[in-house]
Amino acid sequence: MKKSEKNIHTDTICAVDYAFQRIGGKHKGRVIYHLSGGIKRYGELRRSLTGITAKMLTQVLREMEEDELVSRKVYLEVPPRVEYQLTETGKELLPFIMLLSQWGRKQMGMESVCENELVMSEL
Repeated sequence: MKKSEKNIHTDTICAVDYAFQRIGGKHKGRVIYHLSGGIKRYGELRRSLTGITAKMLTQVLREMEEDELVSRKVYLEVPPRVEYQLTETGKELLPFIMLLSQWGRKQMGMESVCENELVMSEL
């Protein structure tokens, strides 16, 4: 049984519970936000996401891949290159991530718009 299958309770009747089981946690929303600009290599994600260990980032990316929110492409070269991008299902979450970003910016008293938000507003 996949980790994502055992974490999602089939008896859940609340759609909000189901959604947060798929994208909840401290880092998944941030990964979606950083992938909104397009394909990113693992190292790029690692540098852009502060406060997350390499082990945790790898675990989050694997869970998101199992949940079909991100796709992973491995290039067989030396050194190995791995790229991540949002799937169509992952892209469906972008408007919600953008709203969260706007809310957070408002709560923090920030006026400026981040580059990722400009990209998402064009989608």
